[in-house]
Amino acid sequence: MEVFKTLNNKLAAAVARGAIAVVPTDTIYGIVASALRPESVEKIYRLRRRNRSKPMIILVGDLSQLSFFGVKMDSEMRKILNRFWPGKVSIVLPCRLDKFRYLHRGKQTLAFRLPALKSLRKFLMLTGPLVAPSANIEGAAPAADLKEAQKYFGNEVDFYVDRGRRDGQASALIDLSGKEIKVLRKGAEDIKTIK
Repeated sequence: MEVFKTLNNKLAAAVARGAIAVVPTDTIYGIVASALRPESVEKIYRLRRRNRSKPMIILVGDLSQLSFFGVKMDSEMRKILNRFWPGKVSIVLPCRLDKFRYLHRGKQTLAFRLPALKSLRKFLMLTGPLVAPSANIEGAAPAADLKEAQKYFGNEVDFYVDRGRRDGQASALIDLSGKEIKVLRKGAEDIKTIK
């Protein structure tokens, strides 16, 4: 286990190869792993004691990374995504590819977020998309600092990035996967209107 003060190239390379890290996001601390490595995703489920039927939010570095997951964007979807991103809003989109069943858990949708934090977006361009649930055991309070995160995960996490206390809220959540646009969670962003 190593502790870093910043997101850096060494950490990005390790995460891309399968390492697990706790990092600050633009909302709260998240426990992250490559969304493209099933074994790393399963380790996050185990560490968080997460309900295995529930998909996790995926952070992307830019809109182009959605193509990994077969997301097809029309002009209306792109307009909505550009309105909320980068930002503290996670957006549920269709993902019907069976090879990503380990991510969508049979639901054929995934929630994505393009974070507001520029340093995190740069990191994501190096690592590729990351699963990024909050850094806590499911049902417990999200870790607000490194000490709390280490109480949850100890040496089971390969790297921690310490950026002091983060008392934010989880991201807002909207669903664009069906015919109607739905606000599922208000979270860190007060969403009053979609269009």
